[in-house]
Amino acid sequence: MKEKLFIAVILLLCLVPSLGMLLPGQADAGGNEVLAPPPVLRSAEGQVNTEYLPQLVGYVEDNYFLRQRLVSAWSALNQNVLRTSIAENVVLGQDGWLYFGDTLNDYTGADPMTDREIFCAARNLALMQEFCAGQGAQFLFTIAPNKNSLYPEHMPALTVSGQRRDAQRLLEQLAVQRVAYADLFSLFRSQDETLYFTQDSHWNSKGAALAADAIHQALERPTSYFGQTFVPEEGRLSDLYDMLHPAGPWRETDQTYGGTLSFTYDAPFRTPNDMTIQTSGGRFAGSLVMFRDSFGILLYPYMADSWQRALFSRSMPYKMALAAQQEADAVVIELVERNLDYLIEHPPVMPSPERAVSRGAEAGETGAVLLETEPAQSIPGYTLVKGTLPVQPDDCALVHFFAGDTCWEAFLLENDGFAVCVPETALERKDLFVVSAARDEAVSLTASASN
Repeated sequence: MKEKLFIAVILLLCLVPSLGMLLPGQADAGGNEVLAPPPVLRSAEGQVNTEYLPQLVGYVEDNYFLRQRLVSAWSALNQNVLRTSIAENVVLGQDGWLYFGDTLNDYTGADPMTDREIFCAARNLALMQEFCAGQGAQFLFTIAPNKNSLYPEHMPALTVSGQRRDAQRLLEQLAVQRVAYADLFSLFRSQDETLYFTQDSHWNSKGAALAADAIHQALERPTSYFGQTFVPEEGRLSDLYDMLHPAGPWRETDQTYGGTLSFTYDAPFRTPNDMTIQTSGGRFAGSLVMFRDSFGILLYPYMADSWQRALFSRSMPYKMALAAQQEADAVVIELVERNLDYLIEHPPVMPSPERAVSRGAEAGETGAVLLETEPAQSIPGYTLVKGTLPVQPDDCALVHFFAGDTCWEAFLLENDGFAVCVPETALERKDLFVVSAARDEAVSLTASASN
């Protein structure tokens, strides 16, 4: 009898997550999750849904009763007893610290960018800077350091290569390309206090103030946000903690700015994660365009306070044409260390610069390259042209695109790719060529366009 009762209790407990789904209002999302909707047997057109069973499985996995509480309990068991993380993107550090799993390659040096990729990233930034200068705007690039780059003492024991990290190598190439850069690594390391959250992947509000001062210093309009009073404030839901404990009650303490930030929003504002935030009414004259990522959530208020007009964009690729549209006095790109490869994955939205260079090698001497074309975003009358070199270029080789005697320098992409943004009329010509350098000598490739 006792055995049967025990089995019955276990079965009933196992049924609770499923039976609880019958109760109304049980959707239980955590973090940035989007829960799977209930599947339908037939579409609005009356067609049978052949994916019904897989969709039903996904729906049950996302919506079972007490899901977030059960996930949190399972995570606590693994974290406190087994010392393991149930989320592959969360690394358990020492002394209660958590780190973002996507930073491990940077930390260990397991998958570094090649010398060619580092050059390509720096060259693309140099072209963006050149474009901004042509619009009368200052340009500045800065890297938000990964947390374990600044505070490695709390990381678990891992094998770390002795080679220089991608950010260090890129900094050297930026100096060669004369790209304006604000070094946040040295600045943060020089501080005695911890300026990142322990269970979040980002800097805290005081760290963001330090970054804002460094950016303004590099733009020759110094500010002193970091030197002001900061007030401890509880209630921060840390992103890494939330991944492990979506129903957990713990909240982290932030060091919030004790002064007043003066600006207003020019468009409806929902959250600091909005794709575009536009402000006005800052303390000092001038217009700012800033491309930012999640580190900009705590950074942008300081920047908005210091500019009469400011536009903050999370767009990728970078819409550099905004510099002209906003009549910007300064254009800033803030990019987190773990995403430096974004610079060679997405060509910026801007016309490619014309160059006064000759084609060099004879047409068709080496081979051919097929071009893919599409209308350029936000640039009427221009076409974005992409291609891949069939020969491996030198590490520091440029790529030039010719339409007759007119030449444009290309943006350099990963896997020997390139892209140019040129007038649509350029592709009407029959004599299209791509010129680069391999083995220290120029090679010319005939090109043909295909939509």
